[in-house]
Amino acid sequence: MSFAKKILLNESDMPENYYNIQADMPNPTLPPLHPGTKQPIGPEDLAPLFPMELIKQEVSKERYIEIPDEVREVYRMYRPTPLYRATNLEKMLDTPAKIYYKYEGVSPAGSHKPNTAIAQAFYNKAEGVKKLTTETGAGQWGSALSFACAQFGIDLEVYMVKISYEQKPYRKVMMNTWGAEVIASPSNKTNSGRQILEQDPNSPGSLGIAISEAVERAATSDDTKYSLGSVLNHVLMHQTVIGQEAIKQLEMTGDFPDIIIAPFGGGSNFAGIAFPFLRYNFQEGKNIRCIAVEPASCPKLTKGEFRYDFGDTVGLTPLIPMYTLGHTFVPAPIHAGGLRYHGAGAIISQLLKDKLIEAVALQQIECFEAGVKFAKAEGIIPAPEANHGIAQVIREALKAKEEGTEKTILFNLCGHGYFDMSAYQDYFAGNLVDHELTDDELYSDLRKLETPPAA
Repeated sequence: MSFAKKILLNESDMPENYYNIQADMPNPTLPPLHPGTKQPIGPEDLAPLFPMELIKQEVSKERYIEIPDEVREVYRMYRPTPLYRATNLEKMLDTPAKIYYKYEGVSPAGSHKPNTAIAQAFYNKAEGVKKLTTETGAGQWGSALSFACAQFGIDLEVYMVKISYEQKPYRKVMMNTWGAEVIASPSNKTNSGRQILEQDPNSPGSLGIAISEAVERAATSDDTKYSLGSVLNHVLMHQTVIGQEAIKQLEMTGDFPDIIIAPFGGGSNFAGIAFPFLRYNFQEGKNIRCIAVEPASCPKLTKGEFRYDFGDTVGLTPLIPMYTLGHTFVPAPIHAGGLRYHGAGAIISQLLKDKLIEAVALQQIECFEAGVKFAKAEGIIPAPEANHGIAQVIREALKAKEEGTEKTILFNLCGHGYFDMSAYQDYFAGNLVDHELTDDELYSDLRKLETPPAA
């Protein structure tokens, strides 16, 4: 039997709307709270940080939000992205499962992140914003927003988690090439950074710390707004162009997924591939398993608590109802820097609380073993973050082999690893270690929280 290994769409098939899962969720998310009053926030509370159009999208319950023509025009540089059937991996695993992957590594920045970066840069430009600040872990988000800001003529200041700043110097060079200023976080440039450095001069940094610095800079500058690459509702919604395209591509194959898998940091990758398919579960009674894969060193979904917490370390952001390990939790310095975040987005957290999605936590050595197998079979060297999804794909494919079931598995290959060779070098040299966290290490930051519990 012959079948297409690479499934392409025409430009005319690119989505015209973002899909807003909030229109279809059985239970709505709890409202974010003001960090001072602990009362639900309004649009005016977010106005210092975000343009009004993004604030409207954050709270919208409309099922579809039209993608502006200017955004679609930039998308055309790389969208629609290809869908592949991983036939060589199937053969390597000797599995009856069909494995498909949506490949977002063809974007200029090499990941899925430009899908929201382009939209956010456009909406800021439309409201006259001259400069943005942001944070980045492994540098994928910072690279994407640097590229997007270059398209719309906006200045950008990026706070990059220090351990990734040191591990991934070429990500910094990418951002510089597109015109961004990149600062290792924690830094002496902000009160937030100085506060952290006073406590720990050798701090490796975290996404929470970098968010604090970027938010502080935006909140204290009249011509500057803040941009976030994950977690928030509008960010997850922008990524749904991935899943919408995948639906059309799978229709061309005659297959439909039983299982959808994506790595998980704050939720944008998982949301992008899974949310458009979850609509079939909500509206048509299908039973697609959607699995978010997080690192065992930062297991907020599998071992965290569902409660209100800050999105940043210092406590400058609104309180979000989330699964969290505590906003002061600093994960081990694993190479998958994009997954080193203490909490999860409100939508993801509500879906997990309602048992509508699943979550697993994997150790990094198993993930790199999976990435190397994938590279040998399919030719693409995945980013360390993507390896987490691939490791779970392999687990599910081998389970299908044991059970003799013909499952169809879809995963999001969110980006390539061509700037992550130092991570693979450490893997081959035997320098990577798995991180077994004690209960005290996991929960000490949660015990310090004075934030209200989520219902």
